[in-house]
Amino acid sequence: MTKKQIEVAVGALLHDIGKLLYRTGDGRNHSVSGYEFLKEIGVENEEILNSVHYHHGNLLAKADIPMDSIAYIIYVADNISAASDRRKKESGGFGFDPQVPMQSVFNILNENHKELCYKPMSLVDEKMMNIPTDNTIKFDMTYYQELKIHMCETLKGVELMNEEYLSSLLETWEAYTSYIPSSTATGELIDISLYDHVKLTAAYASCIYQYLEEQEISDYRKTCFEGAKTFYSEKAFRVLSLDVSGIQKFIYTIHSSGALKMLRSRSFYLEIMMEHMVDEILERLNLSRANLIFSGGGRCTILIPNTKNVQNELEVMQEEWCKWFIEVFGTALYVGMDSVACSAFELENQGEGSYEKVFRELGQKISRKKNHKYTKNQLLQLNSLNRKEHTRECKVCKGIAVLEEDDICPICRRLSDFSNEIINKDFFSVFENNQGLPLPSGKSLCAQSKDELKKTMESDDEFVRTYAKKRYYTGKKMMTKLWVGDYTLKHMTTDNYAKEAKGINRIAVLRADVDNLGQAFISGFDEEKKTLSRTATLSRQLSMFFKFHINQILSDGKESILADAGPRKITIVYSGGDDLFLVGAWNDIIAAAIDIHQALGKFSAQALHISAGIGLYPAKYPLSVCAREVEKLEQCAKEYPNVDSPTKNAICLFDENNTYDWETFITYVIQEKLQLLHNFFGNQSERGMAFLYRLLELIRQRNDRINLARFAYILSRLEPTGREVSAKERENYQDFAKKMYRWACDETDSKQLITAIYIFVYLHRKEDDVDETK
Repeated sequence: MTKKQIEVAVGALLHDIGKLLYRTGDGRNHSVSGYEFLKEIGVENEEILNSVHYHHGNLLAKADIPMDSIAYIIYVADNISAASDRRKKESGGFGFDPQVPMQSVFNILNENHKELCYKPMSLVDEKMMNIPTDNTIKFDMTYYQELKIHMCETLKGVELMNEEYLSSLLETWEAYTSYIPSSTATGELIDISLYDHVKLTAAYASCIYQYLEEQEISDYRKTCFEGAKTFYSEKAFRVLSLDVSGIQKFIYTIHSSGALKMLRSRSFYLEIMMEHMVDEILERLNLSRANLIFSGGGRCTILIPNTKNVQNELEVMQEEWCKWFIEVFGTALYVGMDSVACSAFELENQGEGSYEKVFRELGQKISRKKNHKYTKNQLLQLNSLNRKEHTRECKVCKGIAVLEEDDICPICRRLSDFSNEIINKDFFSVFENNQGLPLPSGKSLCAQSKDELKKTMESDDEFVRTYAKKRYYTGKKMMTKLWVGDYTLKHMTTDNYAKEAKGINRIAVLRADVDNLGQAFISGFDEEKKTLSRTATLSRQLSMFFKFHINQILSDGKESILADAGPRKITIVYSGGDDLFLVGAWNDIIAAAIDIHQALGKFSAQALHISAGIGLYPAKYPLSVCAREVEKLEQCAKEYPNVDSPTKNAICLFDENNTYDWETFITYVIQEKLQLLHNFFGNQSERGMAFLYRLLELIRQRNDRINLARFAYILSRLEPTGREVSAKERENYQDFAKKMYRWACDETDSKQLITAIYIFVYLHRKEDDVDETK
């Protein structure tokens, strides 16, 4: 990046720092207080100081600064960002309330009409989810005063004019201001954080600067200040999407012992690869991570300048990366990249449907890329690979390659070594060599400890950048912390999980993802509330849930009839921007699915829900086959109650006959029917199992009246007899028998009862019992 490009990014990121000071009780205009604060802590760069001092029109109009000052660019970028943020409330007041808490973006998603608020906190201190509630906890001056101290300490330790510290500056904003409102206007929605506002302002400003440079416009005052209304209509921006396809097959095609560890390392490797490609794009386009709108699940969205230079560079990268993927992975993985030009008005959704149109066009372009993946030259490259050397099949991934010892390909060998480092090391560094796992653009990946990273930073000329796992750090070439869903019980294998399971020795595999998420991003908000700032906020919140909070949800499992309270006996194989793949003790998997469903409901103010498939397997069953089979179960949940008009929001267990919406499954299958079985049979598992096997077969044939009579007869044999039987025991039996017979006679209840019996039997069955439930 040039000196001017750094000034634009830093000036934009710092332009609203005065808001923190104003809310400590400083009565000055926040532009002035921010300017004075930066001078006090030693900031001397005139362009940065002017960007903070003059980012509002009333002061900028009277400012004695050159016409090419970047303050004019920051001014128009701030206005574009603020126009995306600010939307009137249905019932709002007047004026400003410096103590007001931030509201949830989920309040207005998918036809929600709520006013839930977050409690004041930083991400540095956050241990559990900051769930929005109707219990308003306001900020006080003390909180902002402490925040001022944190920001002051961080800024003093960051070299503002060194692009290698830009990500650290952005990380600081995220850590401390993610739950601080950008605007405190009581008549407006207060659902955009100060972090998201300054980040998006920096993204807009960086794009505008490059766009004006290519247009050879140097009179920023005329274009960005005096002619701002005209500029809003110019297509100065492009929204870029990058999509890596083939991820599911790449991760789950594993055929070896230790498959659980290999699955985790492969998914994490792809996640780091995605972050690396994001940073390669930003570096080549002279942008910062402020321009990254979304990243997760093998996809990302980036705001870039609409310039010929940028488009040419993207074409070069597309060609370069396609060639690299072919050389390293053949056709297993493919990267598609495309963009759509747009104006500030379109990103603000000024003009009905304009914002949605941009993203629909972008989605269509990416789909076409994925349907026509390879150019003529790339097809020739595929056909000209030297097959003479590639005569053997890797026993892990089944790919054809030059194998190393033990018949394993080089990638699988490195991923095997990498699997333990994911858990034991906290930094993942990129180098200009081929010593680690290969990455696009001729780079490689290595895991490092804190001490190893320090030595690397001091002396290694080939060091490119590093990513920290789940913690905020500032420093040179520290790109971003990675929220990683990496929960596991150490040293646990599928064999261990099966042995630790309650009842039958089986594992379960869960696959789940958020229902209609693409639709939520494009059209989940009312027309006037669809803006880039809300898209960015929504995507960041979802990443936090599936990559950060998921670990705590599984660690703090709730007590239920299915499993004890405390850490779930589970390993996260993959938890991305919106989906999950879990392996573990079968009963803990079902309990965790309920925990996750309920947690997401609270987290999203019931605006979002998931559909899940769960399969039950012996410990030695190939996980690659589990993945394919459970994908079909997940699809059954996605098609619930029928393919033509699915409502989704469902769970499918074991086979398609056990598919329910979540409320029915939790309330009627688990809490009603399974609980009744548990209460009646108690510890009489052997006697209860024998009767349940007979009852189950009769329920399946309930349409025959003779079988219903047999059902009633078997129930009568369960009646406790003898003088020692208490009145309470007789009452419990009468309640049990009455409900069981009524449920058996009803089609809906009988289906739920069958599922409850399956689960009860599995909870009490021994490994050598005959499985009579199927």
